[in-house]
Amino acid sequence: MAATRTRIFLADDHAILREGLRHIISSVPEYEVVGEAGDGKEALEMIEKLRPDVAVLDISMPLMTGIEVSRQVRKYWPEMKIIILSRHDNEEYIEQLIKYGVHAYILKDSAGADLLKAIAEVLRGNVFLSPAIMTKIVSGIAPGKSVRADDTLFGTLTEREIQVLKLIAEGKSTGEIAGLLRISDKTVKVHRTNIMAKLGAHKVADLVRYAVRQGLIDT
Repeated sequence: MAATRTRIFLADDHAILREGLRHIISSVPEYEVVGEAGDGKEALEMIEKLRPDVAVLDISMPLMTGIEVSRQVRKYWPEMKIIILSRHDNEEYIEQLIKYGVHAYILKDSAGADLLKAIAEVLRGNVFLSPAIMTKIVSGIAPGKSVRADDTLFGTLTEREIQVLKLIAEGKSTGEIAGLLRISDKTVKVHRTNIMAKLGAHKVADLVRYAVRQGLIDT
């Protein structure tokens, strides 16, 4: 009996890019592209119908952005893996990635090299960021940034806060963290607020940088 193939959905408003991504994915016998869309609204409708294992979404599609599609997918089909494609490597998009529980964020310029790696990682239950994005996050750790450089701040975190910090940095949503730690969503939010206050952080992306610095997540 043949093994079940991983069903992948593609959404991007550039047909040529979709064709290239489809070709890359189809090079792996275990993967199957089951559908495509050129805008966010169509993508969400087709995802609801097809229920793929993995959705690869352009972040800036017409009618509905990839982030909004991701939010809906995470709400209704939390088991589905989401990979975001973008030309942007700024912290705003990275913070949205973490907030909405997206599993991978890759740059279009490196999609040819990173897409298959991203799919493999998210299927293993891991979070994947294009190396250029991770480099930028790590390089942002310096005096004068939102997270203060004093490593002694780490010692002010409780064991539970360290667990929450690690899971936030891994891209887990509030609901996922609550489930993993067997606490309420409200308690997760309280821990996050306390962590940000103790570290002098202002954004979730600041917490990612701090977690990288402390070796809580791999780079």
